[in-house]
Amino acid sequence: MQALKSLPLATIYLVLLLGLLIFAVGMIGRQILQTRKTENTIARLLSKIREGSGNIEAHFELGSIYLMKKLPGQAVGQFQKAIKLIEAEEEIPPESAPVYNALGFAFFKQDQFDMAIRQYKEALEHQPTYVTALNNLGHVYEKKNLNTQALDAYEKSLAQDPKNSTANRRVKVLKRRLVPSS
Repeated sequence: MQALKSLPLATIYLVLLLGLLIFAVGMIGRQILQTRKTENTIARLLSKIREGSGNIEAHFELGSIYLMKKLPGQAVGQFQKAIKLIEAEEEIPPESAPVYNALGFAFFKQDQFDMAIRQYKEALEHQPTYVTALNNLGHVYEKKNLNTQALDAYEKSLAQDPKNSTANRRVKVLKRRLVPSS
């Protein structure tokens, strides 16, 4: 403590400023590396698709990256290509539900709520216990002010996962909204 008091105040400020600068450079460097990794993944996936070896997973991954980059229009195209490949198979596997759900989310991000509902329901048709699709369906119903349908979707979600915090919270809100005050 005595040593700290003997340091000039300017030196203490300089050390603090240097520490803050190192932290900022580290954060910026991390962001640059993450962006470079994402861009390399996009390039790899696009190359794979152009070569004709683009499979369901490649389109799904590329669509997911586009969603992350807030490009829902481009994501829709990739998810639709993945779904075309899924539907070309003899039997549609339940593991395809996340693709339909992701397409629904991309439509939701573009305020195309009816298209989102259709895709969430398609996901649930393939995997009726898919909690994420049930939550998303409830959310889009809320956006459309279809509170009864939203409540139903969230309650189905809770039937699958009673600890689902999103569904629990939304059910409480919707029940208050739907029950008239006396």
